[in-house]
Amino acid sequence: MRWLSLLLVFASIAPQRSRAEVSEVRISRGYGILYLPLFVIEDQKLIEKHARLRGLGEVKVTWQVLDGGNVINDAMLAGALDIAAIGVPGFITLWAKAKGNPRLEVLGLSGLSATALSLNTVNPAVKTLRDGIKTSLSAVVLQMIVAREFGDAQYAKLDPITVGLGHPDAYAALSSGGKGGVNSHFGSPPFSILELDQPGIHRVVSSVEALGNITLDMVYALRAFHDRNPKSCGAVLAALDEAIGIIARDKKAAAGAYVRASKVKVSEEEVLRMLADPDTRFSATPDGVMKFATFMHRVGIISVAPKSWKDLFFPEIQDRPGS
Repeated sequence: MRWLSLLLVFASIAPQRSRAEVSEVRISRGYGILYLPLFVIEDQKLIEKHARLRGLGEVKVTWQVLDGGNVINDAMLAGALDIAAIGVPGFITLWAKAKGNPRLEVLGLSGLSATALSLNTVNPAVKTLRDGIKTSLSAVVLQMIVAREFGDAQYAKLDPITVGLGHPDAYAALSSGGKGGVNSHFGSPPFSILELDQPGIHRVVSSVEALGNITLDMVYALRAFHDRNPKSCGAVLAALDEAIGIIARDKKAAAGAYVRASKVKVSEEEVLRMLADPDTRFSATPDGVMKFATFMHRVGIISVAPKSWKDLFFPEIQDRPGS
């Protein structure tokens, strides 16, 4: 009878333990092609699938569309997000500020994507970056290119004439011929590709030309959330791996997922054209993130630097060949 009582106690505890993790995962993504694995995950409900496989039952996944590192980080710190996709520099900024604070500390769950960020302009006088001092730009990637062109001491040379706009708004401004004072856009596909389809817009420089093809977007979480919800985070990573596999073997299905879930007016054929670009790549393995961290520490954007890319990421991804 004593053993039977113990078995009944354990049987009653087991379901509670399986439900100890969150029943809802709140996750953000942006607008562009760089977030394609997340569009596929949303379209095919892959987080829900992998949560069930891990014994978590039916987990609700709530998606938010957020653009801009500061906006995303603010939402994370305010408790409005559990997991977020973000540009690598925005993550590194928060990582450095929150390092050592158990409540706010963040780490990367995975890499996500790489592509050629392009500086496009309607200004016919701008042919190279040295001609573009009065163009409107707003990214650490551009600062890295400026530092490469002019030296580290001049990395912020373009900051005074930078305007912060979401990619859809910047695309609309450039497509209008530069009305409203914005005549250049440093952006990613699909916006950078669609802009070049229009007369009068040309490319000045791309990030791949200057920095190589490195991870630009990634996925991160608060350490506290991860440690309380390891199975949920494992489900997200497994969903990312599956989505990236789908993109690799069935680009048409992936393009359809993007068209259905995004707010961008783009056809499936146009998305497929962008996916054919060899500079557009998707991988959960972080590649080249130390280039960002080293630069940001060298010029004083962050006060503390990681010794290795593994310092920036949770253990689940550390067995992969990152950099």
